[in-house]
Parts: sequence; C-alpha cells; structure tokens
Amino acid sequence: MSEKVFNLPDVGEGLTEADLVTWLIKVGDTVELNQTICEIETAKSLVELPSPFVGTVTELIAQVGDTVPVGAPLLKVDDGVAAAATGENAPVSDEDAEIAEAVADVSAGVNEEKQAVLVGYGSQVPARSRRRSGGEPLLGAKPSVADSSPVLVKPPIRKLAKDLGVDLASVRGSGIGGEVLRDDVVRHASQASVFRNLDTPEAASSREERIPVKGVRKTIANAMTASAFSAPHVSVFTEIDATRTMEYVKRLKASPDFAGVKVSPLLVMAKAIIWAVRRNPMVNSTWTDEEIIVHNFVNLGIAAATPRGLLVPNIKEAQDLSMLNLAKEIEKLTLTAREGRTTPEEMANGTITVTNIGVFGMDTGTPILNPGEVAIVAMGTIKEKPWVVNGEILPRMVTTVAGSFDHRVVDGDVVSRFIADVASVIEEPALLLD
Repeated sequence: MSEKVFNLPDVGEGLTEADLVTWLIKVGDTVELNQTICEIETAKSLVELPSPFVGTVTELIAQVGDTVPVGAPLLKVDDGVAAAATGENAPVSDEDAEIAEAVADVSAGVNEEKQAVLVGYGSQVPARSRRRSGGEPLLGAKPSVADSSPVLVKPPIRKLAKDLGVDLASVRGSGIGGEVLRDDVVRHASQASVFRNLDTPEAASSREERIPVKGVRKTIANAMTASAFSAPHVSVFTEIDATRTMEYVKRLKASPDFAGVKVSPLLVMAKAIIWAVRRNPMVNSTWTDEEIIVHNFVNLGIAAATPRGLLVPNIKEAQDLSMLNLAKEIEKLTLTAREGRTTPEEMANGTITVTNIGVFGMDTGTPILNPGEVAIVAMGTIKEKPWVVNGEILPRMVTTVAGSFDHRVVDGDVVSRFIADVASVIEEPALLLD
C-alpha cells in the first residue's frame, strides 16, 4: 500500500495556523478527489479543505478543536497503489495518468490558466470536465445529491442553502450544466428569517459553558478593544422620514435592470454615505498620530453579522459604482461573509463603515469604529409611525440614522453636517441625481 499524508496547507491568507472545526469524514471512509474533508477556522474566516488524494482514510491525526500549524499533518490516506508500482518505470494507464494530473492540479492550487488559487476552490473561468474513457465522470466530478435529486452544487453553496433553509432540489441552477450558484440560492431564501431564531432551545443541562476565545472571536475582541480605548468616540442621532426611500426601493425592485438583484434600504444608505463623504471628506480619513490621511476614494465597509461573529469586509472604490453595481457588490459581500469565506484582503483598507442594525429590529445604537477609520454610520429599523407633515399627523415610514466618530479627527460641526447630509438623501433619494 502507498500511504500519503495531507498537511495543513497555506490557505493564502498569510496565516501560520488554523483551528480544526469539524471532520466531515472518518477512518475507513473512501475519499474522492476534491471531496471536502474538514472545516478549519482561521483568524478571519471558515474554510473548507478538499482532499488532494483518492483513497481510504487510515488515520485522523488532528482532533477537532486543535490549533494546527501550517504544514502540520492532518490525516493519512491509503491510495491503494502498491509501493512497487510507484517506480519511475512503472506502467501507467490513461485513466491513472488523468487522475494523477487532476491530483497534481488540485494539490498545486492551479487552474486551467495556471493562475494561483486556493486548493479546491477553482477559478473564475469555467472548469473543463474530466471524464474516463468510458464516458463516466472522474472521481470527485459527479454531481452532489440533495433530497434524493441530483443537483450540481459546490460545498460552500450547499452550506449556504442549509443555513438559509433552501431545498436545493427545488432550485433551478443557472450555471454551466445546471450548476446551482450562490445567486440561485439567495433568490429562494427568505431574507427576513436569516438572523431570526424562532425556536426556543431546551434548557441547558449543565450550569456553565466555557467557550475558548480564539479564531474570529479573538480577532473581534482585540480590534474592538483597541478601537474603543484608543479613539475618543462621539455619537449623534437623527430621526427621519424614510417614506420616499421605501418607495424608491420598491421601484428598483420592479425594474427589469435589477431583476435577480437584492435591493434594500441599505443600498440607498450606502449611496447616501458616498454622496455625503464627497461633501464632508474629513469623515473619510485615517489617524496615524503623525498625520491625518484624507482618502479621496471610498472603500465602504459593510458590517455583517455571521454565525462566527462580526465581519466588516469593504467594497473597494465604491464611489465609482452605479446603483446597480453597488447592489450587486453588497449582495456578494454579505453572502460571502455569512458563508465565513471573507478574506483578509476583503477586510483590509476600509475607509468608512455602515452597519444595518435595523435588520434586528433595533431603532438605533452607538457603534464602535472599525479600527483605522474615523466614522461609522448605523441604520435603524424602518417602521410606520405618526409623523407631522405640513401641520397634519400622517402615517410615515420612519428610521433613525446614527453615527460614531473619532473626535481627534472630526469635530461636532463636521459630524452634524455629515449625518444631516446622509439623512437628507434618505428623506429624498432624488438628491443622488445631483
């Protein structure tokens, strides 16, 4: 037999270790090429690792909960190849050569165009189908199964569907060969229930539960502590009539141009912030002790609550995006965050952040600054309230906009003008046409 060891790879984040979250296989299982075998958690994201080998699992070296250094062994696999047959002059069949080629490609993390990618995650170009001489798919290329119906879907999208309560058998894939894509799953999901837990769990059997502080939670704790105790925060609030924003969102949803794209008030808020930054550039700055760096571009952070904690990826060069492209970027960014697949690069170099606490039913809050930034805007829930319009009390859709700022950089007058500008756009989206 020929036993191979799978070591923890460098997942391309410049990290030195990761926590083993769960094994998806056990000793004695037969694994296929590119089959997801375990989940690891780095300091920023949850990553599924695929197998670069075909064979039988003989040993799980690392245990769930272990912190494993990059390059350390995770498991052993018997590939069923006799040692004598591995010599340089051993005969190799066409089928074995094709499998070896596939293993080499996956292990090296190289796609069809020889661009570096994370092992098992493919590239942005369609992958060509590898088949045996008899027409059967190569190991690892057969479709996954959901609810007894064959469905072409990648592991991360399958996990997203599970989290959102989507029955994959009912989803019509829009990808090549009917593959179910992320957008297909989102269109079938009830976004309103993503963060709502409607079930009351049973009472805990133990008096206490101890949760190790590591991974994403440790990173969040360190960042928030550093921000809270290094930047002097000041917060302001204003309540506004968002009726016209809700009408505008309704029109966008009905527009053919926005078909299949998630549109929400957060999109208008994002555009409002970009517009207000241009009028109040100091809120889009970084404090360095020696100087204040005012950014003439907007890398807009979107705070995303995920099962593993708060992540703040940002949309690069958001000031250059149309309303449609901004909507697509927000959707892509938030879904990637919920899947736990946000990379450190996607969270780096943010210039200003928006957090939508309204999705949790909250009216307002005092958000903590994302480290390296001097402003963060919070959008509260939008709900019908009595509102005075031209001397009459009428039902209107009302929300609260709040902002926290680093007082070393911006003073009260700048803070107030900025939040007032954001509020003006929420009250009248037509200002975006300026």
